[in-house]
Parts: sequence; structure tokens; C-alpha cells
Amino acid sequence: MYDPTRLAALIAVSEAGSITRAAERLGYTVPALSQQLAKLEREAGAALLVRHHRGARLTGAGELLAGHARRVLDEMERARHELARLAGLSGGRLRLGTFQTAGIHLLPPVLSAFRRAHPEVGLTVTDREPPSGVAAVAEGEVDLALTHTYEPADPVPLPAAVSAEPVLVEELVLVTQPGHALTSGTSRLPLTGLAGQPVISMAPDHPPRQAVERALAEAGATPAVVVDTPGYALVCALVSAGLGVAVVPEMVARTASTPVGMRLLDPGDLRRTISVAYRTDESNPAADSFRALLRGAFGRSVAAG
Repeated sequence: MYDPTRLAALIAVSEAGSITRAAERLGYTVPALSQQLAKLEREAGAALLVRHHRGARLTGAGELLAGHARRVLDEMERARHELARLAGLSGGRLRLGTFQTAGIHLLPPVLSAFRRAHPEVGLTVTDREPPSGVAAVAEGEVDLALTHTYEPADPVPLPAAVSAEPVLVEELVLVTQPGHALTSGTSRLPLTGLAGQPVISMAPDHPPRQAVERALAEAGATPAVVVDTPGYALVCALVSAGLGVAVVPEMVARTASTPVGMRLLDPGDLRRTISVAYRTDESNPAADSFRALLRGAFGRSVAAG
């Protein structure tokens, strides 16, 4: 069985004539789309693309598969519309809350898939930094909210009638200025290796990160700059400028807009879990469909975590 998302990616490259343009159309990063295409080639057992200086074109095998894929996806699209009408998704709205990192790097491809499946459902996306998103779900201001928790951390009870389903678990990693000695190695760096290092402290008064901040202090890290709000883009910019090192989620490190070095830590028990919060006391077909898309997109990461 071929993954429909990968088939759609192949068709997008065929129509755009470029992996870069196809990624922009689908809301993916170029590396993420390239990874999906590589997996599809392994499933097909044949080369599907030829890359050249002007972009990319499909091979004979690629054209054959794309032709069948268009017919299959068209049929699936018709089935989705019929199922949507049966499930009450022929209209209405879905209100989403998200924090910035998830909104930029996780939501776009899932929103694209939801829009393809349910084009008549209105979408609203609002900025909800944790833990405000959970409160917004509890108060009925949004239907779903992407939120996060950190490990280690003291457990925080959820409001009544609200549950949180994990969608992505990632380690916290060290980031430094490029070329820094601490990120020159390939093995995991013991947390004690941060002793005496100038660390950019990430929101020490922010409840989700308080236990992480304590762990860094116990390892002997020395606060050099304190960032009072959880703005990881600012933290990575300060790190890149050589003002200190920092410990951030791996997704943040890999997508930083400023150049940084990165290294895994030992033990790897500093983590961030991104979850989707939803109400359990009412039926919402649109929210259920969106949660299923999130689960399909990121479920393997949860299992690995």
C-alpha cells in the first residue's frame, strides 16, 4: 500500500517541476518533502524522480505511478466528501489554538490535509501560548489547542472535561554558536559538561520549564542572559551571536533561522511533549478528524519518544 500523502507529493512535483515549488505548495519544508519522496521510491522499488539544475522531472516509473495515483486520490477525495456529509462535516467551523513553534513547523501540512478533506469547514487559528490554550479549550473559546509539557516537571492537572493527546515527543538538545567546542563531538554530551558554561536561561519563571532550569543549575551551568518569555527564535539568535549556549527542543534547533551548532545530551531525559487538548464531554466531528490527521502525521514520533 502506498501512503496517499507521498503520492500527493509525487503529483505536486510532477505539476510544479521542482521539489522546492512543490514543497511551498504543500506547506512542507524541502527536506521533509524530499524524505517523503525517498520513502515512496523505496516502497515502489524504482527511481521516480530525476533531479536536474532547473528542478526535477518524473521518470517513466514516476509518470506511471503518478497517473494511477491521480485516479486513486480523486476517488479518495470523493469518498472523503461523502463521509464528511455523513459525519456532519459539510459546513461549520474548527477553531484551533497553537503556540508559535507548532504553528510554524507542525500545523501547515496537517491544515492542508484537513482543507483537502473538508473544504467546507471554516478554519480559525489563534495564538495560544501554553498553558493558555488548555484554558481556552476548557472555556469553549477554541475546539482544539496544541500545547506542551516538559520533562522533568511537576504534573499539572487538566481542567474538568479536557484531555490532552500527545502528538510529538522530542528531546531537549544543546545549541551553541557554530564551531563551538561543545558541539564539535558526535557522541552525547554529559549534562555535567555544561558546568561553568554561560547559559541563556529560558524563562526561569515559566512553570513548564522550571524543573529544566533547575536541572541545568544543578549541572553547574551559569546563567549569562535571562530571556523572560519562551521565545526560542530569540534564544537561538543570542546563541548564534556567541552570548551563551542554550538547551532547546530538537525541532527548534533544527529549524533555527540563525546558524547554531547542536548536540544531544546525556542522559536524554530532558524532553518536550507536544499534545493536542480537546473536550471529552461533547461531540465535534471536525475536531475528531483533525486529531486523527495529527495522529497519523506524528504518531511514530510519539512511539519513538
